[in-house]
Amino acid sequence: MEQLMIRDIISQVTEGSLRIPSFQRGFVWEPENVAFFMDSLYKKFPIGAILIWRTRERLQAERNLGNFTLPEPKAEYPINYILDGQQRITSIFSVFQTQLEPQTNSSWMNIYYIIGSKKTPDATCFIALDDADVDPKKHFPLNVLFDPVKYRKAVGQFDEATAIEIDELFGAFQGIAIPVQIISTDDKASVAIVFERINRAGVPLNSFQLLTAWSWSTEFDLQEKLDELSSELSGYGFDGLAEDQNLILKCFTGYILGDTSPAAIMQLDGASLRDSFKEISAGIKSSIDFIKKELNIHNLDFLPYPVMLISLTRFFGTNKANGVMYTEKQRKQLVKWFWRACFSRRYSSGVNAAHAADLQGMERLKKDENADISLFKCDIPKDFFITNNFSITSVNTKTFIALLASMHPKSFISGGNVDLSKTLQKASSKEFHHIFPEKFLQKSGIERKDIYSLANFCFLNNADNQKIKDKSPKVYQTLISNEVRERVLQKACCPPNTFDLDYFEFRSKRNDMLIKYATTLI
Repeated sequence: MEQLMIRDIISQVTEGSLRIPSFQRGFVWEPENVAFFMDSLYKKFPIGAILIWRTRERLQAERNLGNFTLPEPKAEYPINYILDGQQRITSIFSVFQTQLEPQTNSSWMNIYYIIGSKKTPDATCFIALDDADVDPKKHFPLNVLFDPVKYRKAVGQFDEATAIEIDELFGAFQGIAIPVQIISTDDKASVAIVFERINRAGVPLNSFQLLTAWSWSTEFDLQEKLDELSSELSGYGFDGLAEDQNLILKCFTGYILGDTSPAAIMQLDGASLRDSFKEISAGIKSSIDFIKKELNIHNLDFLPYPVMLISLTRFFGTNKANGVMYTEKQRKQLVKWFWRACFSRRYSSGVNAAHAADLQGMERLKKDENADISLFKCDIPKDFFITNNFSITSVNTKTFIALLASMHPKSFISGGNVDLSKTLQKASSKEFHHIFPEKFLQKSGIERKDIYSLANFCFLNNADNQKIKDKSPKVYQTLISNEVRERVLQKACCPPNTFDLDYFEFRSKRNDMLIKYATTLI
């Protein structure tokens, strides 16, 4: 076990030899955590050893050290990468260094010693402060302790007793030695495993971070690749996909291993992931393209089960430049599978088993266009659209919205086509409104649970809704021209005599029509 003095840490960072590998987490400590850590150092409490990987080879992908962009190494050897202890090393450097200019960070505060503090075990001697809150007579800046010129100037303003107190502070930090354990190897695969095991022994990494560590190499950085994928998806309503790390992870394990269970991550190896990444990436993009074109869903938030992308990625994954060219039979199978999975709530429980079966099914369909991939049970309750209430976050509501979208709806007042690429790109309930207005039904004494039945909703933009307000259907039907009325109702799956029915009769008839249409879909 070696030791590093604080001065050594400052020197190695500024000379570029002490660095952060890209598979590390970012710096997450708040200023208050840093002040607390300074107190532990000052009182010589155990802080644990720092783990460093020493190598001759520079990584292609590295992280900043907190708010600082690391300078190029002055020497080819050694290059020291921090495997464990990044928060501690970053805190030490950020508090004491004076040579590098930090990047702007509004959350960072300098750390100050509270003059007159007593060195008791429980009370802290340090505080994080904004510049405006600093009292020079009460707060002494730690960032001058390793800069002789600034230190002498700062101490010179105090009386002799305070100067002695500050000198004792100076001596305490000058004498602090940080224990360091060093691994010297150029075997990056071993380093990734060590990194994973060290983190499991302490605060565990999540599965995605483990995968990042295992798959990482000097030529491949998983997070960097996902950032590129996210950029490609930006603007298509699915730009948040790459941030859903758990979903992405399951796309990997599902594609490579045909399994999405937690245990599957333990079987992944970096080489397989690196070799399959382009195929998986192409599969995700083609899956999104299919969902948008064939199902009229333009936002991940409107997909009833985002995990459906896992199975679709298995079908569409390919290394071919033009993607997977599917037949009409395969298209119909995929669409039927989608609707049956939605209406059976297939991914609401027993998810891993459902994925395993569907991933096998997708592989069969890829090879045989006649394969049936949706033999699982799917029965739609006869009152589905009556008993389920509209809630933009519920699976049943998203399924209902997708069903309406599949009918290529028309605007309820103008009769024009609803531009679903715009309407469904916003995960908002503002584009959906009651056919029988809420206020109208409230005046009739009808309960909210009945008013909010799915069967009472349709695509209706806010402008049209303002025209309708609390008018009864018999009144606002005059806003719809005779030429488009029948087509508007047909495309909304509403009875042709909608405007002549009372509410409960309308709801019952529309529910029957929706059930009939949904049955054809499954």
